[in-house]
Amino acid sequence: MAIHFGERPQDNAVRGIVIMNALVALGAIASGDGMLMLMWPYWIQGMVIGYYAMRRIQKLEQFTTDDFKINGAEVDPTPQTRRKVWTFFVLHYGFFHLVYFMFLGAFSSTGMMGEAMAPPAEENPWAPFWFGATLVGFLMSHGESHREHVAADLRGRPNIGTLMFVPYIRILPMHLTIIFGAMLGGTVGLLLFAGLKTVADVAMHKVEHRLLQGARA
Repeated sequence: MAIHFGERPQDNAVRGIVIMNALVALGAIASGDGMLMLMWPYWIQGMVIGYYAMRRIQKLEQFTTDDFKINGAEVDPTPQTRRKVWTFFVLHYGFFHLVYFMFLGAFSSTGMMGEAMAPPAEENPWAPFWFGATLVGFLMSHGESHREHVAADLRGRPNIGTLMFVPYIRILPMHLTIIFGAMLGGTVGLLLFAGLKTVADVAMHKVEHRLLQGARA
């Protein structure tokens, strides 16, 4: 009988997360348009995280429902429960980002956040191309993490409630940035929040990686 000590699941996604955050920060600095050019890619990243979280729940084969309730009632780990969970997640998470989108749209069109944010969107004709590039980049970087997590899920029995709530923790730094970002203008403020966001991204990826992949058979 062989005994292995200190063996950990492979984690290849951190490099992509760091590279994408660095590229987003550099792009925002190069544009000269302020914090808003950082916030729109963060919103895009939040939507990408939500999409992969939904797909992860949909792909579950075996899972637990320990300490998880729907409308105050305990539920069994059935396909019906899985469908209810991912449907609720899409509606709630989607509404959360719809409100976020409305705020960013108002900031873009009016410049109401001042110098710390960007000028009106019509003054940035290249912005749609930049946002499209960040969408592709985040799909690729988070896609690697998604594949690792799904492979681990299929080998174990993760808690479906934990799977549903983890994405909210992942996007918390983005929303803290939009709340406090206007207080610090210029390159220093942008780099500060981009750095904090990157650290939080990697840390929460590690938490998710260890916590949920630890639930193996």
